[in-house]
Amino acid sequence: MDTRSIKVILENRQIGIYFGTVVVAGISALLLPGTTTLEASVNPALALMLFVTFLQVPLADLRQHFARLDFLAALLIANFIAVPLLVAALVQLLPAGSMERLGVLLVLLTPCIDYVVTFSHLGRADAHLLLATTPALLILQMLLLPIYLGLLLGEDAAGLVQFGPFVHAFVWLIAVPLVLAAVVQLWAASSNAITRVSTVLGMLAVPATALVLFVVTAAVVPRLGSAMNAVLHVLPIYVAFAISAPLIGWSIGRLFRLDAPAGRSVAFSAATRNSLVVLPIAFAIPGAVPVLPAVIVAQTLVELVSELLYVRFIGKLGPAQSLSVAAKLEQMRTDSGKHRQSRTRSH
Repeated sequence: MDTRSIKVILENRQIGIYFGTVVVAGISALLLPGTTTLEASVNPALALMLFVTFLQVPLADLRQHFARLDFLAALLIANFIAVPLLVAALVQLLPAGSMERLGVLLVLLTPCIDYVVTFSHLGRADAHLLLATTPALLILQMLLLPIYLGLLLGEDAAGLVQFGPFVHAFVWLIAVPLVLAAVVQLWAASSNAITRVSTVLGMLAVPATALVLFVVTAAVVPRLGSAMNAVLHVLPIYVAFAISAPLIGWSIGRLFRLDAPAGRSVAFSAATRNSLVVLPIAFAIPGAVPVLPAVIVAQTLVELVSELLYVRFIGKLGPAQSLSVAAKLEQMRTDSGKHRQSRTRSH
């Protein structure tokens, strides 16, 4: 069996593979001691996953996606206006000034800049567009998160935000894998051997994603037990967000008349949060352990299961744009002309 056939088989069965991985990881975390030590492996696993994802994206064509101002506008409105309004409404269900509310705000107000690229690619969205806009997403969330926290929690909470984890994530999870993938693609253009290596690495997209799911799930599940009451309080909010956010993103894509892959990208971005990046922020806040990390980890688990469903269902969403009035008139004239020609032939 050749590499391409194996890749097709893996992609066709990816949802089952991912669900099975999450279940096995969860059972392993409950039965085996010490799985929290896998936390150190999360970022390397993410970097590998993004590297093999970037290999499948023609990076030479990336420049043209910077000019998609309609997509950028839809993405920023979804992530920094619509989603914050949704989150502000949802957190009213939690006690004011509580660690639960702080954790929910930290994680739901920050759009993902890493594995959203992989899941959007698997879900037939335009991964090029999301990849091109990651710097804008990163910079804006760093600037706006303190403002949002100040509005919703008070100025004292805004001072808890540290920028270090955001910069670290962008460098090691986006910039380095992206540069390595670009080097491999350029090298493959002049070397058959490197082309074969690149093809084999491209086959690893599904296994690498499964590895991330296993490592993240096994590492974070043990942290939930020590703060189970807080986790139970926030779970309904995370489920409501997981249902509402992609619908909001898709609707905004329709308002901007984006093509279907671009509309799916906005939906994926609106629904996918930066939990793995804000987790270090939670550990740095005095008195936050165990409640704040557990609240953030709970969102990670809800999101991982949701992403598997998004890949299946968002990928089936139809065109995100409707025809303009002029286009509809032109289509009517074309149909009318075809009808007249048909009548002429019949006579």
